[in-house]
Amino acid sequence: MPTSRHLLTSVQVARFVAQGFLRLEAVVPQEINERAVATLTEGLPAVAYGTPLGKAFPSDTFIHDLLALPVVAGAVESLVGPDPTVDHHAVHVREPHEGQAQPLHADAIIDVRPDAFDLQLMYYPHEVTAGMGGTLSVPGSHLRRVNETDIGRVQNLRGQTRLTCPAGTVVLVHHGIWHGGRRNDTGRPRHMYKLRLNPTVPQVRLWDTSDLHDPAVTAELGTWFPWYEQATGRLEIYHRVLLWRALTGDDSFDVDHWVTRVSNRPALRSHA
Repeated sequence: MPTSRHLLTSVQVARFVAQGFLRLEAVVPQEINERAVATLTEGLPAVAYGTPLGKAFPSDTFIHDLLALPVVAGAVESLVGPDPTVDHHAVHVREPHEGQAQPLHADAIIDVRPDAFDLQLMYYPHEVTAGMGGTLSVPGSHLRRVNETDIGRVQNLRGQTRLTCPAGTVVLVHHGIWHGGRRNDTGRPRHMYKLRLNPTVPQVRLWDTSDLHDPAVTAELGTWFPWYEQATGRLEIYHRVLLWRALTGDDSFDVDHWVTRVSNRPALRSHA
């Protein structure tokens, strides 16, 4: 798989850490979009778990060309490194007038890794309108650990988003985001291609860090979302800071001293 140096900025990665996703709007050329729709209608062959990304997809497939786009390749490299492996991929189709939606959920079993995350690439090869439902997600929910449909009884949360987008949009998602496919009330099917990637290298400063100390980084990491309550919102920021420390290797970074104050252990300090 061709590599790219079109890396994300620190501000973009901080936005991903805060929100749990990063949207790349209309970055895929129409030629690839058209091939993708035709292919997804027929379904995709399975890829064995752990297959290196560079060996997973033949060069004549739309997936190979999608991942070779500099903006996509650079964003993937910035978040999971240059040599991730494929966890799985799938086609998600919401049928016309199907009359039901997917419950709110987080993918796979509960995952409490504090220093690593998997990346889910969600690709929309055609326009998604409000009537087509779109993927509902809850910004900032990815570090609130739940197991699959534990949150399935929740109908709506303040600040949730329902994706509408032009053709060729790619959304890069932290594996823990709360999301669900909304029902499709139009007369045409809605397609989404999902690819989950596992990192194989430490996820430390993989992006363009030239703006690492830009005040906008701290502003992104301090973002407050409408569904947060005062106390629980602080907890989300606490976990967000821990992830940022792991990604940057900087154990001194903090937002409003949330991590500093609770990690203060005077008894463990050396008095030698």
